Amino acid sequence: MRKIGILIIGFFLVTAGFGQEKQNNFEIAKSIDIYNSLMRELNLNYVDEINPAELNEAAINAMLDGLDPYTVFIPESDIENYKLMTTGEYGGIGALIQYDGEYTRISDPYEGWPAQKAGLRAGDVILMVNSVDTKNKNTEQVSELLKGQPGTEVTLKIKRYGSDKPMEFTLKREKVKIDNIPYATVFDNGIGYVAFNSFTKNAANEMKQHLLDMKKEHDLKGFIIDLRGNGGGLLNEAVDIVNLFIPKGKPVVSTKGKAQSSLNNYSTTHEPIDEQIPLAILVDGGSASASEILSGSIQDYDRGVIIGQRTFGKGLVQNILPLVYNTQMKVTIAKYYIPSGRCIQEIDYSKNAKKKAESEKPENEPLNSQPSPLNSQDTLGKPFSTAAGRTVYEGHGIMPDVKIDPIKYATVTAYLYGRNYIFDYATKYAHEHPSIANAKEFKIDDATYNDFMKFVKDKKFSYTTESEKSLEDLERDAKEEGYYESIKPQLESLKKQLQADKENDLLKNRKDIEDLLRLEIVSRYYYQVGRIIASLENDDDLQEAFNILLDKKRYESILKP
Repeated sequence: MRKIGILIIGFFLVTAGFGQEKQNNFEIAKSIDIYNSLMRELNLNYVDEINPAELNEAAINAMLDGLDPYTVFIPESDIENYKLMTTGEYGGIGALIQYDGEYTRISDPYEGWPAQKAGLRAGDVILMVNSVDTKNKNTEQVSELLKGQPGTEVTLKIKRYGSDKPMEFTLKREKVKIDNIPYATVFDNGIGYVAFNSFTKNAANEMKQHLLDMKKEHDLKGFIIDLRGNGGGLLNEAVDIVNLFIPKGKPVVSTKGKAQSSLNNYSTTHEPIDEQIPLAILVDGGSASASEILSGSIQDYDRGVIIGQRTFGKGLVQNILPLVYNTQMKVTIAKYYIPSGRCIQEIDYSKNAKKKAESEKPENEPLNSQPSPLNSQDTLGKPFSTAAGRTVYEGHGIMPDVKIDPIKYATVTAYLYGRNYIFDYATKYAHEHPSIANAKEFKIDDATYNDFMKFVKDKKFSYTTESEKSLEDLERDAKEEGYYESIKPQLESLKKQLQADKENDLLKNRKDIEDLLRLEIVSRYYYQVGRIIASLENDDDLQEAFNILLDKKRYESILKP
């Protein structure tokens, strides 16, 4: 009887499933009919001419906006950008660009690619691309002008710092390949290090070759994989990199979604390169997706120490599906689960969508912001266990085994960086100095820093501190409540004191400002690799990794329950 009961329950569940699918199909057909009818009547009756393509794309984007931010419609014009995400390749000139209020300018030419080889420099303002005026065009629009089939030519008219006349450059586009690993080295202490930027095609093979070369040429005391700022990429590359350190046949990640095709298990398939070498992985809030699969799997198997800050928490799987008329859709089909069984996804978008819908009801006042991610300090998710029995938690990305507080910049430093004063000074400095010391040894001396402060003063740099904002609020409230006259002397005194302190902010925060300035200047001469080398000179996360990897007892104690 019990088996019959189970069969009956199963029958009703299957029947209910078919019934729901039938209902959904009916609703889809009904909605499409309504949409077609609406679009047709709009086209016939609306007072002005409409652009059906733009309206259609807006409608699609509004529909997808209620889901997660990774499920998006890809028009034909954007397909090249999505190829870049998976292959790391695109047809173009090989340079990062940024918009600066009126024009777009070169912010970072990639060494060895057309922009750098042709002589374009960071700070060059792009006035025209192939006779198209770029004034007030944003970076996306200018990027589309710069990209194209490899082998085709593109002509740029640019304005360079220190030059009165515009300059013209004609470049031949190439298939630009962004490096997965732009820099790898073995430090004097015997620790190997790789700066790992992305999980595009061949990332695992590149990592494997670097590790083999280091082991062949050095007596490695440890190995560091730097995943800070690595937003992820291809799943199989993450699995294969885990396999370099984990035995064959071990589960790495599984995907679970609604469709049967989304239910997959991925395990290591080869013999590892090294199961014993002390391993450290550096992570931060920019480490996401495949970075979290790699770091989370290493943590779940107690194979290495995770150092830094909590990762982003992107445990959602996307597929790119072809649609009609050469368009595509990137759609979330499943969630990632790593070896301990935990999901690394931070935000439950289904709940957020419900909250958003409720907040947008007419009777509610609009919210100032969207629901924010869960704060790991507020609550812990469901506990899980690593292979050795350590407790780890679900739903917050990957929590590091050793937490390093992130750098917190003062207001003045944030303004100098965000408003491009540091970038602009580096442009000036590079114009005035044909060469500098190597990336590791270059320092900002007193003369340079004094010149920077003069540069900032000449630009009439100003900013508002949080304290000043609070004083303004207090003054406004005091006036409204009738207390202003009685506290006016104290307010004026506080304003003067704050202004006096602000005048010393450039000196008080010299260390942080100097570090950012040094990196920007170094990149003008030694490009991306130089920036990485310079950044490692004062790197708290890296120093902690050294301390742990070279202290066997401490390393082993961290990995024990």
